[in-house]
Amino acid sequence: MNDTTPPEPPVTPPVTPPAPAAAAPVPAPTEPAATYKFPPSIHPDGNKFVVLAAVLTGFFWFIADWNILGWLSAGLTVWTFAFFRDPARVTPEGAGLVVSPADGLVSQIMEVPAPREISGSERGIGEGTFTRVSIFMSVFDVHVNRSPIAGTLRDIVYVPGKFLNAELDKASEHNERQYFVVEGADGRRIGFTQIAGLVARRIIKFVNTGESVGAGQRVGLIRFGSRVDVFLPAGTVPAVAVGQRAVAGETVIGRPGAPGERLRGVSQ
Repeated sequence: MNDTTPPEPPVTPPVTPPAPAAAAPVPAPTEPAATYKFPPSIHPDGNKFVVLAAVLTGFFWFIADWNILGWLSAGLTVWTFAFFRDPARVTPEGAGLVVSPADGLVSQIMEVPAPREISGSERGIGEGTFTRVSIFMSVFDVHVNRSPIAGTLRDIVYVPGKFLNAELDKASEHNERQYFVVEGADGRRIGFTQIAGLVARRIIKFVNTGESVGAGQRVGLIRFGSRVDVFLPAGTVPAVAVGQRAVAGETVIGRPGAPGERLRGVSQ
């Protein structure tokens, strides 16, 4: 008996599509190169002082014909412009970082109780011991002050007082001063103080209680030599050493860390 079953058709193997070509890597965005701006901008509060010094220079040179006083006034004009300079700053970003509110010399780092003017939990920085970082501003430093962290201004307290040398420790209790308390998004509060000195005769603020500020934002100005103290809470340790130079809005002066951590500097 003949087998009439038709043969099975050949099995065609599945066609594997070719693998897609690998995507070309996307180059990382590059930041434009930084350039130095000269002359730097001047804060508006200094315009009247620069104009006054320039008028005196013109008077001594072209009207009174007192060349010596003219040269002295010209030097005063240049110094006044330099004093009120307000250069742009690049503020580093990072969790828990505290940037310097002032240009100047880190003159002292010590453990202190919370100042009574901003102690307490309602609007102050709380109770207990804080690490105070003091930054002394000479008459040659930029005197525009900036917020050390981003957050909300919980309190601003102005205290009239004396005009002792701002480098003295007792200046923080006896001199004319102005306290700021900034609360960050994480609930951490940082206090800092503008302290008048021997030459400084006016403390100015650009912000008010309840306003939001960014890290490195301009918040005030002290005229003609002074000091700024920053109070670091528990869990935040100094990131600078005594004798270092700080740049407002750029130098990181505090970072998260364990109690007792402290940088030591070598003068060379």
